[in-house]
Amino acid sequence: MATVIVHATITLDGYMADPEGGVDWMFGRPSAPEDDLVVASVMSRIGAIVGGANPTQTIEDGEIPYGGMLQVPVYLMTHTATAPVERDGITYTFVVDDISGAVASAKRDAGDGIVSLLGGKISRQCLLLGLVDELHLDIAPVLLGNGISLFAGLGKRIELERLETSAFASETHLIYRVLR
Repeated sequence: MATVIVHATITLDGYMADPEGGVDWMFGRPSAPEDDLVVASVMSRIGAIVGGANPTQTIEDGEIPYGGMLQVPVYLMTHTATAPVERDGITYTFVVDDISGAVASAKRDAGDGIVSLLGGKISRQCLLLGLVDELHLDIAPVLLGNGISLFAGLGKRIELERLETSAFASETHLIYRVLR
């Protein structure tokens, strides 16, 4: 059975993007091969992705999950029915207002692999619905001071169990199990 994870790179103060949604702070940092191996290990097991659609239900270059490096089904949450889009061998299925259904479909596609949840709103909704198994957080050594938070507004206490911690040149990597 697939494991559903929140997979995100965030700042030390918990932001996943600057106030305008920019993520330039993620790039150009010193790194070590071990940092890349941690991320590559997770990516190698991802079998499907659930994220949020943009307002026009299109697939723009800067919005492709994992930069298009993963050839896995992608489910995008939306409020408007739109036909699936295929781009560069990846099928993007738009799911209207049924995040539980999107996660269930992604789990079927992922088999024994991972379903990666992308974006704060999607992650918070899935946490509140009890759909998340683990958090995989890559913490960058930077403080933005403000921006788009991964967990702000969750409004519910959720207990976690630390499974793994590692730190190398550019990031601290944390894996937590969501306790139910």
